[in-house]
Amino acid sequence: MTAYFLLKFLHVLGAALILGSGGGIAFMILLAHRSGDGAFIAATANAALAATALLTMGAMLLQPFTGGLLMEMSKTSATEPWMIASLILYALASLCWLPVLFMQIEIRALAREAVAGRAALPPRYHILFRRARWLGMAGFGAMLAILWLMIAKP
Repeated sequence: MTAYFLLKFLHVLGAALILGSGGGIAFMILLAHRSGDGAFIAATANAALAATALLTMGAMLLQPFTGGLLMEMSKTSATEPWMIASLILYALASLCWLPVLFMQIEIRALAREAVAGRAALPPRYHILFRRARWLGMAGFGAMLAILWLMIAKP
């Protein structure tokens, strides 16, 4: 296996990891939210944050590195339309993902407080959940579009 194909494999694996962990985390959070159980929500948010730190964040940080090396090795120009679109979409996905990370931290804290106080989840929780859901869908959609652009190179 050449260095180029190994790098390409790592790059595709990173994309799969971002999409897989992102989709899995979103599914876990949605199930917890639908339960309305503060303890379940807090535990799920805790697991989601760990998965984000271990899986999603690492892959998100490595993608530009592996992508840049692939561009250099294949002599792909950053001015090609599909590359420009990919870079813009990656920036969009990152700008959507980062606030969601902080929202997940606050969601976990709000759920823990509700459990400790034997209270219902506060309105702020529901606001954050809705915002995180919309930002998550936008970021996930951007990542799917990037995957298509990487394959099709229109």
